[in-house]
Amino acid sequence: MRRRIYLTLTAVVSLAIVLGGCSAPQVGTAEQTSTSAHEQLEEELGAFDITAEQRELAKSNEAGYEPLDAGRGNPNWINTKARYAFARLMEFAVTECQRDMSEGDMAGHGVADGVVERFDAAMDPADETDQFLIDAVDYCVGELGMDKEALLMELTDGIIGDYYPSPSRCLPLTETILNEYLQSTLYNGVDLKGQTQVFPTEGGSAAMCYIFHSLSHNRVLNPGDQIALATPIFTPYLQIPDVNNYGLVSVDVSSTSEEDWDIAEEELAKLEDPSIKAFFLVNPSNPASHALSDATLERLKRVVEKNPDLIILTDDVYGTFVSDFQTVYSVLPHNTILVYSYSKLYGATGWRIGMIAMNEDNVVDRLIDGLPNEDKAELAEEYDIVASNPDEMPFIERLCADSRSIGLYHTSGLSTPSQVFMDLLSLTHLINPDDDPYIEQSKAMVHERYVALMDALGLEPYTGRENAQYYVVVDVNELLRQRYGDDFVAWRREAVSDIDFLNDLAKKEGVVLMYGPGFDAPEGCVRISLANLNKDDYVEIARRMGELMDEYYAQYEEETSLAAAA
Repeated sequence: MRRRIYLTLTAVVSLAIVLGGCSAPQVGTAEQTSTSAHEQLEEELGAFDITAEQRELAKSNEAGYEPLDAGRGNPNWINTKARYAFARLMEFAVTECQRDMSEGDMAGHGVADGVVERFDAAMDPADETDQFLIDAVDYCVGELGMDKEALLMELTDGIIGDYYPSPSRCLPLTETILNEYLQSTLYNGVDLKGQTQVFPTEGGSAAMCYIFHSLSHNRVLNPGDQIALATPIFTPYLQIPDVNNYGLVSVDVSSTSEEDWDIAEEELAKLEDPSIKAFFLVNPSNPASHALSDATLERLKRVVEKNPDLIILTDDVYGTFVSDFQTVYSVLPHNTILVYSYSKLYGATGWRIGMIAMNEDNVVDRLIDGLPNEDKAELAEEYDIVASNPDEMPFIERLCADSRSIGLYHTSGLSTPSQVFMDLLSLTHLINPDDDPYIEQSKAMVHERYVALMDALGLEPYTGRENAQYYVVVDVNELLRQRYGDDFVAWRREAVSDIDFLNDLAKKEGVVLMYGPGFDAPEGCVRISLANLNKDDYVEIARRMGELMDEYYAQYEEETSLAAAA
């Protein structure tokens, strides 16, 4: 399957944020609404837009039920340890500033001289939060070899936020901490921390925006180039609107339920074609929530041997929900751009904290170096205002510069308090990496919800380790087939479209699910998030789905009886 898509920074930002404000889909007779899915998508409505309208329907549902919204990927839990530590560190840092100068609500800046002794004196080992900060600092000094004074100054100045990020791309000790976290959680034993550079961003969405924009700006992706998408995939990758910038032709590399949502060998073979310039995937996937298998990772190695200039962009936000997860970056570090966000694991979607990670030796830098001299000269002229040797400016630094239109490179970078919060979240894991109770609790929670939902729907759960269980794709047609038989499924396809079903589920039963084909999943599929409701709610969702199905079946029996009588 191919589609022509058009990308601009503005377009990708608007998609990643997924703005609302679209007119509500109309709910009417089967004849009026049987093509509603097609019509809505033609009007550039996507899965998120459709779901936003169904949330409004669910609020005043006919049954008077409490609405249950399983469309959101936002988790209903947070990490408390890092947040308490952030508040405590802020308190210590403000006190440090007041030591320099204190007049009313005005204070000075932190001072390095004596900060180690003052920190040690201020932290109370009997206090759980203070003890975590003591352990975190000791870990950075003892395990990562950091200078304690330099670390405390980076943390205290950073959390106060009274200086621009310096360097712009990432605070120096923060980069070490973030690299250690990525290696511990995503690389599955592969040692890449010493050769990986990190660019903290305003969440994974901003990371994607910056990458798409800079690949285009640096002439790595050009109009007419083919890119591959691992489908089904997060809707904004499919939703990119028709705008007048640069055109890319996308090719689907599909996974299916028959393959347990892994990518079949013949699909991966598409990437061997050198006309495919880039391959974008979410791993574990969204909506299917499955990680690539070891066999697929090995096949990807062979793909890159045949297409060595292939750029792989992997979004691994759900990786920590899979035991022994291995990112594509750890398998193909020189071809892969890694995006990670703390949003899902730590309940930090509102913080907008994520990062881009790239190997120091990477295919993008090589492709830029091989550009025609005219292109290289034009780019050098642009970056010359911020770099003394623009030809040697690596792509990850160009990403940072491009994020502020180059000219404001010196004021770019993620806010320093946000970078410190990323440090603290990372350190909650790093001080106990082999048996992180928080990560294990998060995995156990979504697993419990997954099992409860599948049992209530009468479906067999997938027990392979690749299943992150953060979402589940349910084939409604298969549910109906098991419950009522093939004839009813055929009737439903004619009488009740997928959009009608979701509209009715919201309007009549107060349940909100996501439209599967909006992710390029097969017709009849819905995505159910296991992140934002409690276990019993998922049992109730299954019950209400059954209630609506029974209503449809009663209508089917009435119509078939009338047809037989006639």
